[in-house]
Amino acid sequence: MRTLLLWLLVPFALATLVGAALLYPFGYEQKTGAEIGLHQTPVEAVVTGVAENCGEKCVAVTVKMTDGAASGQSVTIPSVKGAGAPSFQLGDEVVLSYAGSQPQAAESYQIVDYQRGWSLGILALLFAAAVLLLGRWQGLAALGALLLSFVVLVLFVMPSILAGQNPLLVAVVGAGMIMFAVLYLTHGVSARTSTAVLGTLVSLALIGALGAIFSAAAQLTGLDEDTTNLVTLLGTNIDTRGLLLAGTLIGALGVLDDVTVTQTSAVWELRRANDKLTWRELFAAGSRIGRDHMSSVVNTLMMAYAGAALPLLLAISLAGRSMGEILTAQQIAQEIVRTLVGSIGLVAAIPVTTALAALVAVRQEVAPLRTPEPEPEPEPEPKTVKRAAKPAPKPRPARIEGDLYTGYDPDKGPWERPSEPGARRAAPARPAPPARRRSSGSP
Repeated sequence: MRTLLLWLLVPFALATLVGAALLYPFGYEQKTGAEIGLHQTPVEAVVTGVAENCGEKCVAVTVKMTDGAASGQSVTIPSVKGAGAPSFQLGDEVVLSYAGSQPQAAESYQIVDYQRGWSLGILALLFAAAVLLLGRWQGLAALGALLLSFVVLVLFVMPSILAGQNPLLVAVVGAGMIMFAVLYLTHGVSARTSTAVLGTLVSLALIGALGAIFSAAAQLTGLDEDTTNLVTLLGTNIDTRGLLLAGTLIGALGVLDDVTVTQTSAVWELRRANDKLTWRELFAAGSRIGRDHMSSVVNTLMMAYAGAALPLLLAISLAGRSMGEILTAQQIAQEIVRTLVGSIGLVAAIPVTTALAALVAVRQEVAPLRTPEPEPEPEPEPKTVKRAAKPAPKPRPARIEGDLYTGYDPDKGPWERPSEPGARRAAPARPAPPARRRSSGSP
């Protein structure tokens, strides 16, 4: 099975590398800023004064520039006052737009935004700390995969599309690079990860095919306000419908990774818990897990697109049009196509990935779960038995003095050893014990 997975995935990996080499704009320099008609230059500044002396709906904001041609100088810029307008306070760090030839003139500047680098930096540090605290080494790999995804988007996808390459092809190659790098870096090189990669590839192909079919059937052009401004600035022909499909692929990729990895891990754990399960039993059990996951994932994707298009939905609802007219409008219809096509791909990813995982897992030797060794029972505490106190030792008798044969009485005076052994005094004879009386009935 490992060899089969290798033969299936190696061609896709090679195709991804070849596509990246062919689509990357080597030697192409993209014009930016004033070269394409954008004469606005950002300048950082700090608010040093706010005065309401320029009209009923106007406020005069004094700022001190911290960079640019007039760094260190202060200018007073009128700003709009009212509902929806920003409210400035002393010490606010703002961004000015410089579009003139006189750096000292206040007319050359306009307040366009706030500086929010430090707040986003703190939030990024908190996010990284939370991931590392929970995931440890795997969390570190996940952060590396996230950084790698950002690098692919910034250094490959965006330059290739701006250089005039087909956005759909660029998105397919970019999604393949992100998928291979992220999954293998985060989850390691194994049959389980390869199965998840294969399931993600099949689902991405389905999303791309359905997106191309239904965007053409619905006659979606992909020309919204932002895309129209981009085409105007570039002055080149960009496949706006392909740009719409590219966004659909990249948007669905992150959720697809979640679905395929979850399903593969579920099947592997079922196999490890019971190595006697057949392919059909593994597929049935994994599908039951996938159904619960499917409902939450589809709702997540729907809410993500609805949240991004919420201001547009509010604006269109004020036009007094019917619900059918609102849903079939260009800007709403393309979000519907994105959502439904991505959801179909997510739904299809569950049975496809589960079937592949069951086919591979049933032929893999999976180590059984290690049952934890029982903890040794604590030794019983020794019982303290109260023993009776030892009796006090009896006093040793006094030292015997005198002759051991005849005895000696100290009251009789000093003792003298007899001259001859025979002359020892004989011990007084003991009286004989009285005879026992016999009873009259005894024989």
